[in-house]
Amino acid sequence: MTSDFTSALRPAFVMTILFALLLGIVYPLAMTGIGQAIFPSQANGSLVMANGKAIGSTVVGQAFTTDRYFQTRPSAAGKGYDGLASSGSNYGPTSQALVDRTKADVTKRRAEGVTGPLPADLATASGSGLDPDLSPASAYAQVARVARIRGLPADKVRVLVTANVDGPLLGILGEPRVNVLALNRALDATGQQAAGAR
Repeated sequence: MTSDFTSALRPAFVMTILFALLLGIVYPLAMTGIGQAIFPSQANGSLVMANGKAIGSTVVGQAFTTDRYFQTRPSAAGKGYDGLASSGSNYGPTSQALVDRTKADVTKRRAEGVTGPLPADLATASGSGLDPDLSPASAYAQVARVARIRGLPADKVRVLVTANVDGPLLGILGEPRVNVLALNRALDATGQQAAGAR
């Protein structure tokens, strides 16, 4: 009886160890190696580098707090764009806290000079709280403020936004979008070119 139990236990133990090694070590290392070989930028977080230093990521949003830059959509992740607390607010449509926060965001955007219908993503947070993109309408709504503060012609800033609009993936998946970090970097580069031309 004991030998039957031992002979049945041995294959189960061997298979457990084998699959633990295969799926816990070999497979993750193989996927990491393939990712690093084929998609090194994406595998390392799609980091954006400047002067040898990481300044952000193309796939994780960050808050831009000065009026010189295009602002990202509100974030409910921690204290805002906290990668360790990625989440939406989970407030329902009848939540007074959601109404109050949205009213505050609308008031803030109006104070910045946004007129007309306010694009929803300027006053509502995304589900992850880490969305790096805005709708083109939200970027265009901020053109007047950015142009005024930077002393640039509004038409020039509008052209910059248009140049940074990414269409749907494969022409059909998703909506047109503007990566805020890429747009703000292009904006800084435009300012540097203007300064160099003087």
